[in-house]
Amino acid sequence: MSTTAESSAVATATSLRNLYFVRFGFAILWAAGMFAVGKSLGPVTIGLLVLYPLFDVAAAVVDFRSSKTARPTVGLYFNMALSLLTAVGLAVAVTSGVPAVLRVWGVWAVTAGIVQLIVAIRRYRLGGQWAMILSGGISVLAGSSFYLAAGTPKGVLTQVAGYAVLGGVFFLVSALRLHRVAKKES
Repeated sequence: MSTTAESSAVATATSLRNLYFVRFGFAILWAAGMFAVGKSLGPVTIGLLVLYPLFDVAAAVVDFRSSKTARPTVGLYFNMALSLLTAVGLAVAVTSGVPAVLRVWGVWAVTAGIVQLIVAIRRYRLGGQWAMILSGGISVLAGSSFYLAAGTPKGVLTQVAGYAVLGGVFFLVSALRLHRVAKKES
């Protein structure tokens, strides 16, 4: 690999590592908030529900701007649009109750999981992406379960908090792997 390509790969690994650490921290804090207030659809719960996909939009923008190599722009653009539509969908769904929220969240988790799988596979050579591949696959399964649980006694809002924690752990694992890649290459 040339020196320019190596430094570009290190810069990308470093920026993704930093972004993934932030995403981990946000997911854990957000989940703690949802576990605390997510028993019903009050104003704080609604705010948290809409905030999560908006944060995902912001993270995708940061990813797009900071990734120099292995930048799957179509996937990132699609993720931004999908997450923005989800925030709007959740803002509308909260007026219909928990089942509608779980359906919107479930559809988002499935589609975002597919996008995450594609982006992570395209970035596989960068390193630290196997956790993102697993996370994308699990997101598809979790989203399906949210959708199916909507309207049943199993359908509760705190399910999405558990989903966020698991996603956050995958971001942490990937960040730690990218940290090793960045250190080894620099």
